[in-house]
Amino acid sequence: MPVQIFPNEFTPLSVEKLAQWATIPPAIAGDVMNRQNVMAGRISPLSPGMTMAGQARTVAVLAGDNAALHEVIGRLRPNEVLVIDAANYDDRAVWGGILNTRAKLRDINGVVLDGAARDAAEMREMGLPVYLSALSPAGPHKGWGGSIDDRISCGGVAVMPGDIILGDDDGVTVVPLARADAVLAASLARIAYEEDILNKLASGADVSGLFPSPELEIMS
Repeated sequence: MPVQIFPNEFTPLSVEKLAQWATIPPAIAGDVMNRQNVMAGRISPLSPGMTMAGQARTVAVLAGDNAALHEVIGRLRPNEVLVIDAANYDDRAVWGGILNTRAKLRDINGVVLDGAARDAAEMREMGLPVYLSALSPAGPHKGWGGSIDDRISCGGVAVMPGDIILGDDDGVTVVPLARADAVLAASLARIAYEEDILNKLASGADVSGLFPSPELEIMS
């Protein structure tokens, strides 16, 4: 079965704009999108302290097969984030040390995998941010097909080529490219708002009025 490639070209963001996105935590971006577009908790960083921000390059593979991943490597552009729908299949790795090395040489900003990888220690030494749902020593099959640059689902969230992918220790959030400017502005405002609250707390101010209080029922 051939690997399908879709014509989903997008205009890369400027280096300056990506630098702004790199200051936005995934939690903040999720908050200003009404707590939506946040990947499931199973998608977690390979190592603590990893952070990433970049535009998505999407791939979908059949469970346990990584033929499409070998094909997409040569198409990756600097600062992109490779986002892989591997069907949340945890029992056979489709990513590992060799693919990670090749991806790092393309100067991408990270990898998000809804599925399993292997060679964990080797990949940790490389420093490329990798977010994934599982580790498994079982190697992949090849040749069952897949798709590149199509709309996919990763961690329970729809991802299109060009979407903004944010990652840190909390996990991964997806910002649709069509909403990027509005979400960035709202995120910067939210960060300023939370910094103001923290400054007030540090000075001993009462900020309880800023948060809604639940209706209490006193039980006798």
